[in-house]
Amino acid sequence: MFSALGSALHRRRIAVLLLALVVTVLATAYGGSVSGKLTNGLSDYDDPAGGNVAARETISRATGIDSQQGYVLLVRTDEKVTAGEAVPDEVAAARDLLRSRPEVKQVVDASSPEAGAALVSRDGRSTIVVGAVTSISDKQATDAEEALQKAIEDSPLLRESTSLGGSTPGHVQVAQISDEDVSNAEMIAFPIVLVVLFLVFRGLVAAFVPLIGGIVSLLLTMAGLRLTTEFMTVSAGAMSLAFALGLGLSIDFGLLIVSRFREEVAAGRGRGEAVRQTVATAGRTVLFSALTVAAALAALTAFPHPYLRSMGIAGVITVLSAALFALVGLPALLAVLGNKINALAPRRWQRATGTSAATEGRWRRMASGVMRRPGLFAVIATGVLLLIASPLAGVRFTGVDPSLLPQETSAGRVAADLARDFEDPGTAPLQIVLTTDGTPDAARLADYARKIEDVPGIESVGAPFELDGRHWEIDAVPAGNPLDDPAQDAVEKVRELTAPYTANFTGTTADYLAQEESIGDKLPLAAAILAGVTLLLLFAFSGAIVLPLMALVMNTLSTGAAFGFLVWVFQDGNLGFSAQSGLEATTPLLVFALAFGLSTDYNVFLLSRIKEARAQGLSEREAVAQGLSRTGSIVTSAAVLFCVPVGALAASRLVFIQELGLGAAFAVLVDATIVRALLVPSLMALLGAANWWAPAPLRRLHRAVFPERKEEAAPVLAAVPAGNTGNTGNDGNTDTRERTPASL
Repeated sequence: MFSALGSALHRRRIAVLLLALVVTVLATAYGGSVSGKLTNGLSDYDDPAGGNVAARETISRATGIDSQQGYVLLVRTDEKVTAGEAVPDEVAAARDLLRSRPEVKQVVDASSPEAGAALVSRDGRSTIVVGAVTSISDKQATDAEEALQKAIEDSPLLRESTSLGGSTPGHVQVAQISDEDVSNAEMIAFPIVLVVLFLVFRGLVAAFVPLIGGIVSLLLTMAGLRLTTEFMTVSAGAMSLAFALGLGLSIDFGLLIVSRFREEVAAGRGRGEAVRQTVATAGRTVLFSALTVAAALAALTAFPHPYLRSMGIAGVITVLSAALFALVGLPALLAVLGNKINALAPRRWQRATGTSAATEGRWRRMASGVMRRPGLFAVIATGVLLLIASPLAGVRFTGVDPSLLPQETSAGRVAADLARDFEDPGTAPLQIVLTTDGTPDAARLADYARKIEDVPGIESVGAPFELDGRHWEIDAVPAGNPLDDPAQDAVEKVRELTAPYTANFTGTTADYLAQEESIGDKLPLAAAILAGVTLLLLFAFSGAIVLPLMALVMNTLSTGAAFGFLVWVFQDGNLGFSAQSGLEATTPLLVFALAFGLSTDYNVFLLSRIKEARAQGLSEREAVAQGLSRTGSIVTSAAVLFCVPVGALAASRLVFIQELGLGAAFAVLVDATIVRALLVPSLMALLGAANWWAPAPLRRLHRAVFPERKEEAAPVLAAVPAGNTGNTGNDGNTDTRERTPASL
């Protein structure tokens, strides 16, 4: 199948490239509007079937207020503010500004009898004005935030004294910061990637080819996400993942395809034969690699939260887009370029061979050295990974709120000032919605409110009030930051109380706890999808059972090390990062899925070469040494190149994007070094022929579905004609059916 595809792509290369150009233009036109269709609200982190969502919808129906929306105007005054009394002119102007907004349903300030001293700072020189808001779209929220910022700037009373914060401006500014940081990451990553690609490929033309693939795959992904928005909610975070993953995988796949093509040309193949053999070998590896990464990311769709589902779907679309270009567009481009793929390279590099015998020799000697003492190196590698993972013992998790914003944003400044200067302003109360039979017992409601007030960590409790004929609400204010441990513990204790009627809980703390519980409930299903599909794909690729199981163990170790590293960096505050109260709850899931898929991806590269060497009659240890020598350079190059665009996300000003970028980059580097160089050869040497064991029925099934094909040695490059340079012999595959040398 792959050989036929390669031949067809060579014959129809111009038509294929023209078709690819048309598709890319159409994708650009259609997908260009995707950013306006993406969402960026707190509801992206909710399970739609959760009790907290039901409580919030009940409140919204009864009052018109969306408890996940809202404005907070922080006003600093020269005149001391006293709760319950007339407020200074600046505060009155802030109150009037909020009241003028059509989406604002209720305004509370320090003069409001229900507010008390909670809205006044400890020194009395600052106060907040809170605006409750009806449900509005992301576009309306963006427009409202811009209008409020302009009104503040245009007002002589507010210009120097007032800052805009709260949930609605906070999430608008999160989206703005995210977009800016992704653009900055692109600006950082592209030149670095180009330089590294030039060094790896030893030619400017060859270096540009994977970048073209990255651009095309990103444009296709944007079109795919734009189509997805017609059927479901897609979170804005999907674009951050699409950028990093699309560029990284396009480089990985491009490295495989271009390296194999140059190898075939250097061995004397004609252009058409070189394309056919490239697709038949490296193409097969790319397909299985793409499927393993897509399967890992597809496991995220097991979670009902729009944010996680969006990331999973975006990941799958991105992987398939990168694979489509690598399997169709790139071979056609190589068929047109031919030996010009090596153009624009320094003359000295043009005379050099691709992957030198010295480089392969170093990898071979390292593998042989490890396999002479496999038990020792297996223990050392495992110990190092477990040591790096050890901070996981103290891991804590947190959610997303405006406090994560940098203080250069108004919402970030307001959140920081509230935490520093105010006791408990009550801007994020626990809202308890009780569903009654229509005739509630007032005494039972009052008794329940008193029990809530007695819970340690609850600062104040409001009187029960009626929402509609069947629903009543009780508001309670937990002490401290609503996402810190004390507030979470207090809300947990409130939820454990016996309520007089069916109770649902919402508010910042309750929403986060509901998110945690929902993730925990769906985690076994996601893990089963991830493990099951990975085992199935690796069995289809290798025909063995032991190797896929070993891959699961190694992938778990490398991702565990990545999590431990994240705890050490972000939670404990190392490497120049500020200490956080915990890791953002969804980040470990994203890092695990991404790192797990990429680890399996690199495992496919290595196993294919080892399988080829075994088919040539080499012993188990010799096959492992040869496989590692042939793939060591390409896996290392692919890992470094992948880490550049992903790692560039660590420069973001949003901590949860930093966690994703740094965690994924570290996991890939660990897998490409400690796991690939030490753990894989040592474990395979210990297991020997048992690596390839499978029960007889499964062996027969594998032979029936994937018939054995004649394996041949890859071309040996004793001498390479001038101009044939680059990373050769490193496609990571073995399907080398009939080879008919032809002149160029």
